[in-house]
Amino acid sequence: MNQKIEASIMDALTTVIDPELRVDIVNLGVINGVAISASGDVTVNMTLATMGCPLIGVLEEMIDDALKILPEVKTTKVELTWQPAWEINRMSRYAKMALGL
Repeated sequence: MNQKIEASIMDALTTVIDPELRVDIVNLGVINGVAISASGDVTVNMTLATMGCPLIGVLEEMIDDALKILPEVKTTKVELTWQPAWEINRMSRYAKMALGL
């Protein structure tokens, strides 16, 4: 994937704020990776901090809204995985400070 496009996607994902924790999903460390096809289909691979999170639908909509403003992006799909499992050490220093950890 083009590094510039990947950087744009990751930047856009920093605007997606977890409604419960009030920190963006990139700094929370829940994004495992992103992929974009030649036709502009983006897949966001992520691990949630808690299994069965009731906010997944909200987060998917927020991710779609954040990415659809990018001209390269035609569709978005969120792919949930539980491997690797989310751990607190995946959070950025900023997220840990924002959450008082």
